[in-house]
Amino acid sequence: MHPARFWETESDGRLRCTLCPRFCTLRDGQRGMCFVRMRQGDRMVLDTYGRSTGFCIDPIEKKPLNHFLPGTPVLSFGTAGCNLACKFCQNHEISKSREVDRLAHEAAPEKIAQVARAEGCASVAFTYNDPVIFHEYALDTAAACREAGIKSVAVTAGYVCDAPRAEFFGAMDAANIDLKGFTERFYRKLTGSGIAPVLETIDYAVNETECWVELTTLLIPGENDSAAELEALSSWVMETCGPDVPLHFTAFHPDHRMLSHARTPLETLLRARDVAHQAGLRHVYIGNAHHPDAQSSYCAGCGDRVIGRDWHALSDWKLDDFGGCVTCGTRFPGVIDGPPGEWGRKRLPLRMA
Repeated sequence: MHPARFWETESDGRLRCTLCPRFCTLRDGQRGMCFVRMRQGDRMVLDTYGRSTGFCIDPIEKKPLNHFLPGTPVLSFGTAGCNLACKFCQNHEISKSREVDRLAHEAAPEKIAQVARAEGCASVAFTYNDPVIFHEYALDTAAACREAGIKSVAVTAGYVCDAPRAEFFGAMDAANIDLKGFTERFYRKLTGSGIAPVLETIDYAVNETECWVELTTLLIPGENDSAAELEALSSWVMETCGPDVPLHFTAFHPDHRMLSHARTPLETLLRARDVAHQAGLRHVYIGNAHHPDAQSSYCAGCGDRVIGRDWHALSDWKLDDFGGCVTCGTRFPGVIDGPPGEWGRKRLPLRMA
């Protein structure tokens, strides 16, 4: 058990967790909704510190991050538990696990940084479940990675309170934040949470930190893919984040508690991409569907394809070592550090010794 932060004592003796907007109040031995933060005596603890559901080297584009060190490998890991209750969760066997003993992989933050460096990874990603719930483990790992010259990446739903939010994004070099829909109804009905803290997180991360941010919306037919919602979402991203924050529209497939829902048609993804472009966003992608044109990156100045993508494999590369378009010189937004990596579409599971 590792000491957890962000809690306070209520007048009735219960401990109130202040990490996320659920504000779970706990008596001794009780766990929060996330299942991994619990009360032990007169303190809160994190019982998944140093323990993971698995490690894997992925392409950075799988997070998805298309503007952050393209083509490079990222060491990915997560833990059990989650502070949302998404009925469509596509990692539910990990994020909804209540069998903590399944966490067979143990690794201290320093070990993760060492393995990432030894395996030639440019970054470490906190993913598979939401890293805000293992805040202390993620931040200690990010610090160890920084000392080893490794970047840190978060894949998160952004459902977190102000103080931990500032610490968390202050430690990250890049993040993909899920904007799961654009109505309170959607968030309440299908995720068991609320939209306001997520919008606050996106605004904060984009406008008040040095963290590179990309956004993802999983489009579910009949739930969050109406023309009105797509227009409202795209307009908000444009007005709040500006034209250069990448937005990914990804396809839903039946999973978890939504097995009877239809898959997202390719046409829906392309329509959403058009709506976002019309709102002024310059870098809009589709995912979980094969369409190289809509997965590739284009210069906002001259329109040339500057990064070609086929799934997670790169082809065209028309950027200089600092991210300038070789045709017109327009800077490509993101983090470009020399030539692209050559990891491609490979996926390499690892076990920590």
